[in-house]
Amino acid sequence: MIDIALSLSVSDAGARPQRRFDLDIAFATDAPFVALYGPSGAGKSLTLQAMAGLLPVRAGHVRLNGRTLLDTAAGIDLAAEVRGVGYLFQHYALFPHLSVRDNIAFGLTSWRQRLKADDAARVDELIESFGLTAMAGSRPAALSGGQQQRVALARALACKPQVLLLDEPFAALHSALRRELRAELKRVRAQWGIPAMMVSHDADDVIALADEVYLFDGGRITECLRAVDHDLRERLR
Repeated sequence: MIDIALSLSVSDAGARPQRRFDLDIAFATDAPFVALYGPSGAGKSLTLQAMAGLLPVRAGHVRLNGRTLLDTAAGIDLAAEVRGVGYLFQHYALFPHLSVRDNIAFGLTSWRQRLKADDAARVDELIESFGLTAMAGSRPAALSGGQQQRVALARALACKPQVLLLDEPFAALHSALRRELRAELKRVRAQWGIPAMMVSHDADDVIALADEVYLFDGGRITECLRAVDHDLRERLR
């Protein structure tokens, strides 16, 4: 169960006049794959960032499978690194100086601690699962866009997250590769049994993957749609 209620504001202090955006949304769902759909600037990515603990929230809560990550009324606000959230950034945010293997393992190590044996085995499993064995020692600059996305997704899964957050995961890819990676993402999510929430403004991505769709506009949720709706494509126009 994903249960969130978020009220927050962000502003651009450098703009004249100063711009401010208010996000005020709430929903709860048991759907395996949720899409947040709407135009750019509607508040979709802000929702993911707030869930992951990357943005301050004025009021609200975030609960995953009964575990409270945030509850402003109760004074609970877990740090991002202990929330159990896997995050795939829009442009992947891979470390250019690290190999594929080290990028995937990044969240499992620190300067004080080497990779544990079971963590190393998980990294190897992810490398094999994503077809990255031949390039495990390569750096991101030597990879194609699709390969970079696979590395970023493997890294997001390495820490055994409770939920996988995907911010425009196919935005940088051409149409043929998008179709291929949609199928792979669907397979991976089912294989690892982790609920996923995806930001998109591409109807094809949503139709291919989502069980439930929340329509965003101006920092609000305007409607909830389901994959079983026979007119889903028409409703997403």
